[in-house]
Amino acid sequence: MMKTLLYNPASILTVDTSGKNCKLGKELSEIGCVSDHSIIIEDDLIKDILPTSSLEKNKFDKIIDVTGKTVLPGLVECHTHTAFAGSRADEFRQKLSGVGYEEIAKKGGGINTTVQAVRSSTFEELVNLIKPRVEHFISQGITTLEIKSGYGLNFENERKLLQVINFLNEIYPIEIVPTFLGAHTFPPEFINNHQAYVDEIINKMIPHFAEQKLAEFCDGFCEATAFSAKEIDEIFSAADKHGLKLKLHTEQFNSIGGLDVALNHKAVSIDHLEVIKDEEIPKLTQSDTVAVLLPGVSFFLNHQYAPARKLIEQNAIVALATDYNPGSSHISSLSLILSLAALKMKMTIEETISAVTINSAKALCREKSIGSIEIGKKADFAVFNTSDYSDIVYSIGNNLNCMTIKNGKVVYQN
Repeated sequence: MMKTLLYNPASILTVDTSGKNCKLGKELSEIGCVSDHSIIIEDDLIKDILPTSSLEKNKFDKIIDVTGKTVLPGLVECHTHTAFAGSRADEFRQKLSGVGYEEIAKKGGGINTTVQAVRSSTFEELVNLIKPRVEHFISQGITTLEIKSGYGLNFENERKLLQVINFLNEIYPIEIVPTFLGAHTFPPEFINNHQAYVDEIINKMIPHFAEQKLAEFCDGFCEATAFSAKEIDEIFSAADKHGLKLKLHTEQFNSIGGLDVALNHKAVSIDHLEVIKDEEIPKLTQSDTVAVLLPGVSFFLNHQYAPARKLIEQNAIVALATDYNPGSSHISSLSLILSLAALKMKMTIEETISAVTINSAKALCREKSIGSIEIGKKADFAVFNTSDYSDIVYSIGNNLNCMTIKNGKVVYQN
């Protein structure tokens, strides 16, 4: 058994949940800041958190000295579209001159621009494009990273993307979680026959990807320019039958029934929620479904922000993510997301930290093993080069993470 000591941090933010494994309402502000303690790791698990003065350093196989630093649970990035090819910089230029996201999509741009680039890329080309993006996430203290497919939009190319995501999970020390997002938008060849594409997702893609264990989650985009609530309902019924867990992008630009479909299917998370109606909030807060908010999209598209305060005040399980993608949130900095959540959605610094640790772990069904520094959980940590955790959110767009630890091993050090 390997005994490691994470020695002498200025403070440890345990995000302790007393075994509840998520935070809602006022609990998001309780991040369990402990000073003058060190963390004992046995193999890949947290064994104990003890006063530093009580420890005999010679009893450990390895000492990781984090004197003066702040230790957080390993960060969990629960919503990204990192698996893409091509650039959408020209669309960004159009948006700046006043053309809307939905308008670009209607003209055949948007997601389908990326689809063309992915379809013309080989497996190896995609791997080489995505590797530096994954490494950038690891350098920020992210120890668990969700990546969606969704830019292939046919059997062969969705499979290729999922195989790439699974391959990256094998070659990197962090955990990469694959999500199938075939229901992202309608590909050009099905633009006039939506049902035929829905049938292909239900009859061909879902059964195969579930059987081959290429995806853990099935996601969809319920929106006026994408899938109707009825279509998502059909897709989710099939995904559920084949054992895939469910997530849904909904209430981003329009409210067209996606919220109810996701809740009826007991989705693990509902993501976006920028335009959720006040009267709908209690439906979400009375469920066990995580509300994943994506302020980077609102910032990038100059769009309204999700009502984080109302959600928290009504006891929603709120998480935060980058939604890193080439079209609507070309932002891969999680610290920038924390700052946007604080400045634009009026979340406290403590709430933002809970939202990218324990609550995002819950959005990936991993809250029992990661997301907080509690005895028996995985030894996943992000170590920040500051003695004051406020700096993480205050230093806008700066990455203060200086060490990433996954399963008790240092996987990144600056």
